[in-house]
Amino acid sequence: MSEQSEAFGRRSIHDEPVILVTGATGQVGFEAVRALQGLGKVVAVDRSRLDLGQLDQVRDLVRDTRPALIVNAAAYTAVDRAETDVATAKLVNADLPRVLAEEAASLDALLIHYSTDYVFNGAKVGCYLETDEPQPLNVYGQTKLAGEQAIAAVGGKHLVFRTSWVYGARGRNFMLTMLRLAKQAGAGISVVDDQFGAPTWSRTIASLTAHIAARYCARDTDPSWWRARSGVYHLTAAGSTSWYGFARAIFDAANYGATVVKPIPGSEYVTPARRPANSRLCCDKLAETFGLRAPEWDEALIQCIEGIGNQ
Repeated sequence: MSEQSEAFGRRSIHDEPVILVTGATGQVGFEAVRALQGLGKVVAVDRSRLDLGQLDQVRDLVRDTRPALIVNAAAYTAVDRAETDVATAKLVNADLPRVLAEEAASLDALLIHYSTDYVFNGAKVGCYLETDEPQPLNVYGQTKLAGEQAIAAVGGKHLVFRTSWVYGARGRNFMLTMLRLAKQAGAGISVVDDQFGAPTWSRTIASLTAHIAARYCARDTDPSWWRARSGVYHLTAAGSTSWYGFARAIFDAANYGATVVKPIPGSEYVTPARRPANSRLCCDKLAETFGLRAPEWDEALIQCIEGIGNQ
């Protein structure tokens, strides 16, 4: 049996690879399930099928499905709530990825996992590189960093994609909140203007993930190639803006241009969890390794809002 056949869970070269997607109804997971269709047999699970807090159930699921690829889109993303719900945040953001990494390694499967810009403290002047030292300011960032470290410690084939300011047509996110507030606002909306990052459409993340997954599932690359390139990659939309700039662009794209938006400093919008002032990530490593770059953040935003209007 060849090494490549062994890498796909003792399947024949003619068998369809199994792709396991966790968090399948979340912002990224929902788009990933759609984008991965046709690359293999997609097994999509959400909390209605799998209790993420029961790690033994997670192990059983992986052992039963024997995936060639695991895409972990499950995450605890309630940044402020995590400050007091530390145990749950750790369970989902750190313990779950560790278990998935262990099970993936036992099958010689590839694990794709998503992390966050919040692993950094935001003090850097320029864009963050993958090699910059993480120093998270909040529990959410700490638990996501712990997840990254747990995956790396297992040592199997893995790709960790740090992304930022994720939004989409479903779930809870800044874009949907702004669209809702625009319909309610009387005196206008105040938005922080001194925190910077790249708003990234969940569909963009899923699309780039699918491009990489297609290469892996095609089995045209030696498994050692993936092991050598395992690690952390930054994956965000191109360009950057402030939360205020993001809000202004949302209203313009949705033809809510008359909505009054007031820029304010972060010091006037106090939240339980501290946010980094600079969340800009350099994505050159992703481009150099896989030849992929995301579109500009404002172009993707227009496409997303146009899609909502056409629903």
